[in-house]
Amino acid sequence: MLKLLSLVSKNLILAIPVMMVLGFGFGLLAPTAWLKSLIVPLTFLMVYPMMVTLKLTKVLEGGDSKAQLLAQLINFGIIPFVAFGLGQYFFPAQPYYAMGLLLAALLPTSGMTISWTGFAGGNLGAAVKMTVLGLILGSLATPFYVQWLMGATVPVDLWAVFSQIAFIVFLPMVAGHFTQSYLLKKHGQKAFQAEWGPKFPPFSTLGVLGIVFVAMALKAQQLAAQPAELLQLVGPLLALYGINYLLSTLVAKALLPRGDAIALVYGTVMRNLSIALALAMNAFGSAASDAALVITLAYIIQVQSAAWYVKLTDTLFGKKPVQG
Repeated sequence: MLKLLSLVSKNLILAIPVMMVLGFGFGLLAPTAWLKSLIVPLTFLMVYPMMVTLKLTKVLEGGDSKAQLLAQLINFGIIPFVAFGLGQYFFPAQPYYAMGLLLAALLPTSGMTISWTGFAGGNLGAAVKMTVLGLILGSLATPFYVQWLMGATVPVDLWAVFSQIAFIVFLPMVAGHFTQSYLLKKHGQKAFQAEWGPKFPPFSTLGVLGIVFVAMALKAQQLAAQPAELLQLVGPLLALYGINYLLSTLVAKALLPRGDAIALVYGTVMRNLSIALALAMNAFGSAASDAALVITLAYIIQVQSAAWYVKLTDTLFGKKPVQG
C-alpha cells in the first residue's frame, strides 16, 4: 500500500487527471450529494501527514534573511493582486472561479517547494524556512485578503473562514508537531528521517486525490452541460504561473546567489494547493466546487511546470559549484 502511494505521489501529473476523469464519470452516473460528507475527513488526511514532517524550528534559524524577505514580498505583496486582476479580467461574471484563482495565490509554499528546490540544487534550508513561514503567514492573511478583495462579489463569512483555517491548518500543525516530537523521542532523529518521516507524505497524496475526485464529481453535471468551461480555466492559470515564474526568476537572478535564488523561485511559484483546495471545499458553501475546480487544474500546471523549470536552472543560474 505504502509503495503504491509513494509511486502515485511521484506521478501526480498522471494521477490527478486520472482521478478527475473518474470523478467526472462518477458524477454523471451516480448520486453525489453524499460525497460532501467525505470532505472533512479527506481534508484532515490531506493536511495532517504534511505537518508531521514540517520542521517548525527552522523559522528561528538565520543566514538567508534577504531571500526570506523577498519571498514574502512577492507572495503577499504582488502575486495575490496579480491573481485578483486575472480573475476580474477572465471571470467578471463567475466570482467563484476568480475566488479559486485567488485562493491558489494566497497560500504559498508546500512540500513541493522543498522537493523541487532539492532537485534543482538550491538552498534546502532556505526552502524549508520559506515553507513554514509561507504556511503560517498565508493562513493568517488569507481571510483578510478574501474579505478585502472578494467581499463585494462573494459572500464571505470571516469567522467561518478563520475557523476553517484553524481546523485545516493549525489543528493538523499542532497534531503533526506532537507526532513528530513523539517519534523523535522514541526512535531518534536518524530513524525518523530515514524510516518514519517518509511514511507520512504519501497519505497526504491519498487525501489530495480523494478531494479532487469529490470536487470533480460534484461539478460533473455542470461540466457535461458546458464542456468548454474546463478549457476556459486553463488560460488564466497559465497566465498566473507564467507571470509568477518570470517575476521570481528576474528578482532571484538579479539579487541572490544561486542556491537562494532557486529557493526563492520555488518558494514563490509553488502554491499550497492542498490547503487551498480544502479551504475552497469547506468554507464557501454550494458554489465551492467552482473554486475547487480551478485549484484542481492548477495541480497539473504546477507539477509539470516545476519539472520543466528544474531543467532550466543551470541555464538560468549557472551550474552548482562542485564541493571540495
